[in-house]
Amino acid sequence: MEEPECLLSSRFFLKSTIFEVNLSRIRLTWRNLQTKAASGSHNTSNKFKVVSGSVPVCEIIAVYEAQGISPIKNGQRWTQEQEKACQGAFTVSYVEREGQHHWRPRDVTFHWPDTPTCRHWVSTIREQISLLNHRPKRLLVYINPNSGKRQAKQIYEQRVAPLFSRASVSTHVIVTRDRDHAKDHLASDADLTKYDGVVCVGGDGMFSEVLHGLLTRTQRDAGVDQNSAEQNPAPCGIRVGIIPAGSTDCICYASVGTNDPVTSALHIIVGDSHALDVCSVHHRNKFLRYSVSMLGYGFYGDVLMDSEKKRWMGPVRYSVSGFTTFLAHHSYEGTVYFLPATDVSGSPRDKTKCRAGCLPCQRDGRPLSDDSGKDKETPNKDHHHGWQMIQGKFLAINAASMSCACPRSPEGLSPAAHLSDGTTDLILVRDCSHFNFLRHLYRHTNTDDQFDLGFVEVHRIRRFRFVPGNDLEPEWKGDRPIQFSPSYGCQPTWGRWSCDGEVLHQATIEVGVHCGLIQLFARGIEAQEGFQEQSTPSTQTV
Repeated sequence: MEEPECLLSSRFFLKSTIFEVNLSRIRLTWRNLQTKAASGSHNTSNKFKVVSGSVPVCEIIAVYEAQGISPIKNGQRWTQEQEKACQGAFTVSYVEREGQHHWRPRDVTFHWPDTPTCRHWVSTIREQISLLNHRPKRLLVYINPNSGKRQAKQIYEQRVAPLFSRASVSTHVIVTRDRDHAKDHLASDADLTKYDGVVCVGGDGMFSEVLHGLLTRTQRDAGVDQNSAEQNPAPCGIRVGIIPAGSTDCICYASVGTNDPVTSALHIIVGDSHALDVCSVHHRNKFLRYSVSMLGYGFYGDVLMDSEKKRWMGPVRYSVSGFTTFLAHHSYEGTVYFLPATDVSGSPRDKTKCRAGCLPCQRDGRPLSDDSGKDKETPNKDHHHGWQMIQGKFLAINAASMSCACPRSPEGLSPAAHLSDGTTDLILVRDCSHFNFLRHLYRHTNTDDQFDLGFVEVHRIRRFRFVPGNDLEPEWKGDRPIQFSPSYGCQPTWGRWSCDGEVLHQATIEVGVHCGLIQLFARGIEAQEGFQEQSTPSTQTV
């Protein structure tokens, strides 16, 4: 491979040691010129801590003159005479990788007697950064102060805002007052032409609110009827960033690999971009919601319904509701129609996880083939055009558009699901004993094959429709049925859907997957070997 053209090459002091520093359009590197001499010396007490360093230009956060910062030698600052001989200095702030997919800002300061030389380096590095037009300069930030443990505002102000300021990213911050504040503002009032991206500080629910506001506005501007399940939604033209401050933050886990706010902020600063599939959910020619992570009927829908009554308990309500719902052991009859994704190479059981640069997601939001025509017809009992039908009694029906990993479930509901391949993984858990269902749930917490159970089946699909057993759903007013309510102690014949943490009371739904409908400030989870290779610490001991 041809070496990139070197723009600048100079010698600087770093921690009182002379380094050769080179800048190309791709990378900034520094090399200890005394390493070779030190390695040939028999004096083992003479140790040089800084050996070399390298950072891609695209991962430099900022560069600035660092006057007044004195180098340190053997734990002591230089004398005034030494400082006078080396008055010029500049600091490069860049991304350094740590374990568990964490990113951290790191600084390296170079010194030299010639101040104009240092200023020339600062201006040249800034010029190279300015050529990275994928980086955001202006962001619209929404903070949900009630997310998770109610620390979203504190997390943003103390850990994220200083990073944005260091990277010269201007922000307009809105602290939401109530439910759907961000959604309504984005759908109607926000002047999005002034911003390069929208950032939400909160949990998955806050991201869903921002998503709905942006997509609702996009469809209105594009003249798309959201109530028509046959129309393809228009893709959103502005990227969305997530600063995690919620209870689960599974979207961050699936797209970055961690729920660390600093890591997410750095992905936003460097301008990462990754497409994200979005599912549209309809009920009898009426649009209900969008979904990006999980749709769950039966167990997960019941857990969410029960947890809504226990909001006063905080995040622990999910554990309490999960336990009581497991003991209730409700199963529901119904029919699932689905359109298999026959033109994709992977499957939910191939153990090929979605990672940065993976082939299924490298299509810029385009599906492998154009399936916008005949296959989108409504399914029926004859399952024309490739549609399949499964009928039975189910404890859970889940559709995972991403792995849905979180701290409690490191592998997620579907470990091999991809972020932007235009599919969702349909997981059907048939009625079984308490013990067997517990085995299935327990496998979410370890690395065992979740689908290697006789009562569980999984399909990678593009569309599906569910019809409850009797298809006699009640009409709802708020959270109460106004036509039918089972007597106390009787098991209901219909369930509810959990849609990214929101309850859908309609059981009969039709779901379509839309490939790459929105762009995230993310790059996907970096593979561990690649993560380690790209991590270049600025200090090493020899």
